[in-house]
Parts: sequence; structure tokens; C-alpha cells
Amino acid sequence: MGLNDVVSADRVHIGFFGMRNAGKSSVVNAVTGQSLSVVSDIKGTTTDPVKKAMELLPIGPVVIIDTPGYDDEGELGELRVKKTKEILNQIDIAVLIVDGTIGLSKQDEELISLFKEKQAPYLLVYNKSDLPSADIAEAGKTLRVSALTGEGINELKEALGDFARANKKEEKFIVVDLLKPGDLVVLVIPVDESAPKGRLILPQQQVMRELLDYHYSFMTCQDTELKDTLCKLKEKPALVITDSQAFEKVSKDTPDDIMLTSFSILMARYKGGLMQQIQGTKKLSSLQDGDTVLISEGCTHHRQCKDIGTVKMPGWIEGYTGKKLNYRFTSGGEFPEDLSDVALVVHCGGCMLNENQMKSRVQTAVRAGVPIVNYGMAIACMHGILPRSLEPVNVHL
Repeated sequence: MGLNDVVSADRVHIGFFGMRNAGKSSVVNAVTGQSLSVVSDIKGTTTDPVKKAMELLPIGPVVIIDTPGYDDEGELGELRVKKTKEILNQIDIAVLIVDGTIGLSKQDEELISLFKEKQAPYLLVYNKSDLPSADIAEAGKTLRVSALTGEGINELKEALGDFARANKKEEKFIVVDLLKPGDLVVLVIPVDESAPKGRLILPQQQVMRELLDYHYSFMTCQDTELKDTLCKLKEKPALVITDSQAFEKVSKDTPDDIMLTSFSILMARYKGGLMQQIQGTKKLSSLQDGDTVLISEGCTHHRQCKDIGTVKMPGWIEGYTGKKLNYRFTSGGEFPEDLSDVALVVHCGGCMLNENQMKSRVQTAVRAGVPIVNYGMAIACMHGILPRSLEPVNVHL
């Protein structure tokens, strides 16, 4: 599969961690063969995580992440360390770069503990092998490299390839494993003022590409055209997939003998945490006045006047519950670790997050005892069509 065939969220995520001036960025540049990160002799040159989607042999499509120094100081340093910990929720493989002239520090040991806590496979890499080395206690998978001379860099790339193969995840599908050969699918894609101009959102693209790859036929239409589209078809489609915002209208226009779900629900199944988020729908009916609802999205985008997260979702929730609620909003990589003041988390489909990130957010909520629900499930629940929308993913309420 080529570079352009794999979205960033589905690539192997490799994070490079370590102390300031251990040579993380220099090793990243040597491994990638690119000037991905700025390097200098000044401590703390990398101030924010640097990400790059690329093709890295012998692995294939990856996202390389260079993180700030874990021993950063001061108020800004604390924020950088916090960002580094957030990256741990994304990675498939961790690479700890240690200054080979000094050896493991207390912070390096702390990072190793974090890797183990997150159950992240990791490589221990001692940089600066061209200089006199400190006494190093070999433990686990350990390599010596020199970013300056290139010594050991090929071995590091091969080791990353071995790790990627050893930890390869089982192939997952968004929708085709729910279909039979020859099935026809109808995709409902509303186009309104909040729709991106000139393009489709990622879940729609991914579903189309998967259907094409596995030789399934599909048709697309807007919600206003669905009834007419279904009437024109010579054969009944096996499944209708809709944007969640149009769930109510699409459900009314789709005959009961045709299966119906949403892109958002399919993404919850694909990313993980489906059952926990189904359970979260129960909280919608027991919210009380003054409760706080966290509405979180995995991407950042320009907010429109009828934005689903900040406008439509609060309106639907208050219309359904009849309660006066408080709302918090997060987007992109931001997701609070402390949910003590939150009664319910309502999350988008997470198409811009990788599986590790989405599962981490679900588990953060579960550990805090806070219900979490997906946009699609919440909307289906509030419109009384949750059981119908879950039948295609083989969940029967």
C-alpha cells in the first residue's frame, strides 16, 4: 500500500523520546533521511511535538513524532512535558534516545516506566557512540548509534521494522465485513453551510475507498434526495449509511426493511470502545440541571454558525433532557485527564485520531467513572432510533 493510500490515523506511529540534548532530533533526521526537526547545541530546541507522515523502509507508511525534552524546565517546560505524555497515548512504538556519554537518567527511567504503564513496545537507543561511552547496563532491546556518523542507524531502522511486524495489529474493516458479496450501499452525505467546500470529510472518503477496494457498489446522495434515490433503485440496498446530523430525516425516509447506521457509529466500531459508548447513551436520560457535559472532537476546524459540536449537539441534548446544562469543549489533541467535574463525555467519531488515542480517551473516561458516548449514538438515542442504528454492527438492544 502506497504512501497516499493510508490516512495518518491508520499509520504506525513512532515516537522519539528522551532528555534535552540527548540527540533525539538528530537521530530522527538520520532515521528519516530528512531535516524533519531543527537541531542545535542549545538545550530544548524542540519545543513542541513535531509530526511527519512519511514512508519509512522497511516498515511502510508511518507517522514519526519528535517530542520535546522530558527534562524541560520552568512553566513552559511543564507544558512541554505534558505534551510529551499526551503523545504516549498515540504511539505504537516508543524510541528512547539516551545520551550514551552519560547513560540512563532518572527521567529516562521514568519514561521507561510510562512506556510499560501504557504497554507500549519500546527501543532503548544510546546515541553518540562516536564519543567515549558511560558504563551502560544492557537491558531489553538496546542499540548504540551515532546520529553524527550514521553508525547503527540502519540497524535502528531494521529494529523498528521488526517491532512493527511483531506488534502488527489484526486487519480491521470499517464496513465491508458487515456486507455480503454483491450488496449495494447508499451513502447519505448532506451538503450544507458547515460542509467543507469542495471536499468530503474523512470518514466518508474512507468508507468509499474501502467499498471500492473490495468491489462493492455504492451510491451517494444528500438527505433531501434519499427517498427519490431509493425509489429509483431496481434492487434494495443492503445498507444506508448517513451523516449523523441527518439521522432523524434519513430514518424516516429509509424503509424498515433496509438496514441503517451512521459513519460515526462505524468509526466507533473501527477505532474501539463501541460497547462502552453504547452504555454511555443511558446517561443522556438521567442528566440533571447544572451537570457538565464535555463535548470533545479529535480535529480542529473553523466553527460555523450551525457547528455540530458547539451549537447543534447542545441544542439536541437540552431538547431531549429538558435540563439546563453546562458545557465544556475540547478539540484536536486536547483531552482532559481530570474529568471529576464532568457528568458525560460526548465525543466525535474520532476519524482524525488513531486507534490508540481514541481508546485512551475512552479508558480515561471509564477509569473516572464518567460515561462516554459517540456523536452518532447520542443523536440516534435522542431521536429514538438507537436500536435500529446498531443492528448493522450486530448489536441488538
